[in-house]
Amino acid sequence: MINPVRATRGIAVASHSMAAQSASAVLRDGGNALEAMIAAAATIAVVYPHMNGIGGDGFWLFSEPGKAPQAIDACGAAAGGATREWYRAQGMDRIPMRGPLAACTVAGTISGWELAFEASRDWGGALGLPRLLADAIGYAQDGIPVTSSQHASTTAKFDELHAQPGFAETYLVDGTAPPEGSVFRQPRMAATLQRLADAGLRDFYEGELARRIAADLQALGSPVTGGDLARHHAQLKTPVALEHSCGRVYNMTPPTQGVISLAILGIMDRLGIDRLDPMSADYIHLVVEATKQAFLVRDRHVTDPAWMKVDAQSLLDPAALDAMAAEVDRAKALSWGGSTDPGDTIWMGVIDGEGRAVSFIQSIYHEFGSGIVLPDTGINWQNRGCSFSLEADALNALEPGRKPFHTLNPALAVLDDGRTMVYGTMGGDGQPQTQAAVFTRYVQMGVGLQEAVSAPRWLLGRTWGSMSESLKIESRFAPTVAEDLRRRGHVVDVVGAFDETVGHAGALVRHASGMMEGGYDPRSDGAVAGF
Repeated sequence: MINPVRATRGIAVASHSMAAQSASAVLRDGGNALEAMIAAAATIAVVYPHMNGIGGDGFWLFSEPGKAPQAIDACGAAAGGATREWYRAQGMDRIPMRGPLAACTVAGTISGWELAFEASRDWGGALGLPRLLADAIGYAQDGIPVTSSQHASTTAKFDELHAQPGFAETYLVDGTAPPEGSVFRQPRMAATLQRLADAGLRDFYEGELARRIAADLQALGSPVTGGDLARHHAQLKTPVALEHSCGRVYNMTPPTQGVISLAILGIMDRLGIDRLDPMSADYIHLVVEATKQAFLVRDRHVTDPAWMKVDAQSLLDPAALDAMAAEVDRAKALSWGGSTDPGDTIWMGVIDGEGRAVSFIQSIYHEFGSGIVLPDTGINWQNRGCSFSLEADALNALEPGRKPFHTLNPALAVLDDGRTMVYGTMGGDGQPQTQAAVFTRYVQMGVGLQEAVSAPRWLLGRTWGSMSESLKIESRFAPTVAEDLRRRGHVVDVVGAFDETVGHAGALVRHASGMMEGGYDPRSDGAVAGF
């Protein structure tokens, strides 16, 4: 569990082993890192359906040696008919978390695959969509083993989801959660993916498939129309960047909280985190306090960039980071009522033999998204729109065509010693915290890569499956750590030894020599696949 997987020609990591293997197989067939990630994204949408799917959003960060990294924003906007007045006319003072009215934004993830596929041609990509989607189509048609995570999530969310349109027919067996280890088939999803392989990915937004999707959404009562789908396109972006003492670290632009993940690293860099014991209360306290300072900035500023009043990159100016670091009290916890956000997702990474690296994340927001499954296509639609507010003066106020705030943020670092690192995790507001743990332990504290991912972690606030705002620490920390944190004013809950609450992390590194290594999270069903 502690030794990393090492490779020289290509490597992939995912929170489900089948997705990592799909990426590795594409690399072995001569594909590049972007092509491999498309294959992994399709596979994990099938094999980890409670965590993500093609009815959600996605974000990409990718680089090649000697060139500036690029990003893909595949976030869907609110439907043209999704107005605050429309919801209030139906007697609502907030957007519901589940059901057709929660499915009020366009699903952007397929557009991200589309733009990544186009970008892969610049890297010499020659594999076609039928090859890249083949594994996913086969798994959907022939079935996959139900994981303990899928069974547990389906069971836990049964009461709020079983009556949603299409949910029981798709995700239940004889009215209950499918047993762990049983075979789970999704024939409608297989047909939908086959259509995308044959007709092209744009068919999701403007072709025959788009017409069928729109008809289903309208019939179920969602405000998303065919016109909303047709207007949607993924966007190529310049990622936000942090000048770190160990190199340059990149993350996704708003509407994600990527800039906040970088701010936490910048604050910690100023606090001398590298001199601490990575298993100590001192370390956890400083990371948590840095997180609180960054979240306060996030909750004042980060939203759809078209509505932001400050430039996201300015939040990483040295003076801004100095000011946040100065607010951290090394002895006392800042009182935290919390405005943290639950959510689930998957993160994956790929590095190919040419050193080209991809950090990728896709999500349907809460477990099983809105809970609705479109009857014709078998698509489970996301509920990202429920993060909008119906208050006109809110930072994330609902407006037609506005992108919702996203916790999703894939990370990539180019270090001064020649290493390239991609890393990330699922877990709502746990994402920047877990990114901070993995990065600082590996890059600044000298912990091995697999150990940095496997080591005990913590989480401040809510995440998927948990609404508690406490500081949760895994039971593998010494009991004195919890006691010390409580003395500093933290409200501490001790969770399981390898608890999904703290996320499914992963990391890949390519060294200047060309050697690659990877670490996967034993809390997940994941793997590193290299050759």
